[in-house]
Amino acid sequence: MKKLNIRPEWQLIIALAVLKLMIHFFTNTNYELHRDAFLYLSQVEHLDWGYMSVPPLLAFLGKIILSVFGDSTFAVRLLPALVGTASVVIISMIVLEMGGRRWAILLAGFAFILSPAFLRSNTLFQPVSLNQFFWLLSSYFVLRLINSQSPRYWIHLGALWGIAFLNKYSIAFFALALVIGLLLTPHRRLLFSRQLIIGAILGFIIILPNLSWQHSHNWPVLTHMAELQRTQLVNVNIGDFFTSQLLMNIHAMILWISGLFFLLQYQPVARKYQALGLAYLVLLLLMILLRGKAYYTLGAYTMLFAAGGVAIAHFFRERYRFFKPALLGLMFFTALPVIPYGLPLLPMDQMLNYAAASKGYGMEGALRWEDGQLHPLPQDYADMIGWEGFSDIVIDAYNSLDEKEKRNCQIYAENYGLAGALLYHGRDIGLPEPVSFSDNFLLWAPENFHAEVFIYINHHLGQDISSYFDDIELAGTLTNPYAREKGAKVYICRQPKGSFAGYYQEKVKKIRGRYY
Repeated sequence: MKKLNIRPEWQLIIALAVLKLMIHFFTNTNYELHRDAFLYLSQVEHLDWGYMSVPPLLAFLGKIILSVFGDSTFAVRLLPALVGTASVVIISMIVLEMGGRRWAILLAGFAFILSPAFLRSNTLFQPVSLNQFFWLLSSYFVLRLINSQSPRYWIHLGALWGIAFLNKYSIAFFALALVIGLLLTPHRRLLFSRQLIIGAILGFIIILPNLSWQHSHNWPVLTHMAELQRTQLVNVNIGDFFTSQLLMNIHAMILWISGLFFLLQYQPVARKYQALGLAYLVLLLLMILLRGKAYYTLGAYTMLFAAGGVAIAHFFRERYRFFKPALLGLMFFTALPVIPYGLPLLPMDQMLNYAAASKGYGMEGALRWEDGQLHPLPQDYADMIGWEGFSDIVIDAYNSLDEKEKRNCQIYAENYGLAGALLYHGRDIGLPEPVSFSDNFLLWAPENFHAEVFIYINHHLGQDISSYFDDIELAGTLTNPYAREKGAKVYICRQPKGSFAGYYQEKVKKIRGRYY
């Protein structure tokens, strides 16, 4: 049998990819699914060309994953784990494309593998992991475009950006940054080609169904962006923005800053690959002008890891060779204390102890939630706790009904996390699909109310509910003190007054009217 001959560089790449995959395989079930994952899984049950806050690609990929591997926590998190593994390969291919070899691959690969920010992304079933991968793949194709001077790569990029647009609209900003980067260099001549037009047409054809869906629903993405700008982005501070750029990948700061200078200044490479460095600067400028959150730029750092690996390996090729292993060790020991905040490595009780102990070492910022307050756990971890226990409360409440009541029961949950968790945990036992007016659940809500029993889930019983039912029973409360939804209550409401059906119908019509 002929022995398979694999180049040493590719042996290293495969080893790094396997290491990345194993990290996620051994940690992916330490916590429950994230609240946002329940929203995206609910979209799998309602495949369409668009949704209120995101495009449809993740739902379609989720359908494939769940059909093949089932819907366990491990299976759901398989997709982002595989995306992270593929990212290791593409980073290494960029290194090779820039002329780097084993040390460059090793430095760039471990910068990515050890990054708490990317460990978190590759754990969560969300569009962000795919988005970061598409940004990375975009930089690789631009690199191939530059090295080959072949305009055919515009067709690759057109198709890629079209697919990436169906995952997250922010690809438009990175694509624009890359094009401007090319425009500011002698490679601008590559922009004037027939293949660019073909690629643009191909990309437009790919995104057309989503644009059609957006148009038919009165452009909810614009409503979502306006709401985001009004409630969150308006509070973005430029100083904090730049500080976060340094802190997001502080373990690899020497590497990625070296990569940026390598792309912008180092001769003769600067003249060839300067477009990528300029694209990073253009992206920063766009995010500042649009008041984007600091982590919106995270996907651009993978190409800087690769460039940094090439720069360091080249500069210390003959002199001060100890610096390369020293930098690798520095990255490891700098990242190690922060990794438990990005990767669900520790069970909850151990994580609570670790978080309490690490507060005194400058890591309390990782425990600050969107409400501005410090909590015992990071917000993402609190978003992965309590869902199964809460769903059991609702299932028990539903099972307490007699058969006639079950046939005439409607369940309402106040937000998409609660509704999505019930849809995920309750479908196998025949729980009615929950109604919610949050995110895409609004479009799926029935127009009329015909139930005799109304299971109402919220943190409090509002006047609009208490006044419409004669018999209201508190069935249970989520008491886990570390769950973000702690205090959520389950009410069984019976004997609806005649006016409630009209109240419900009018509310659905009013809220949903803006999207039709």
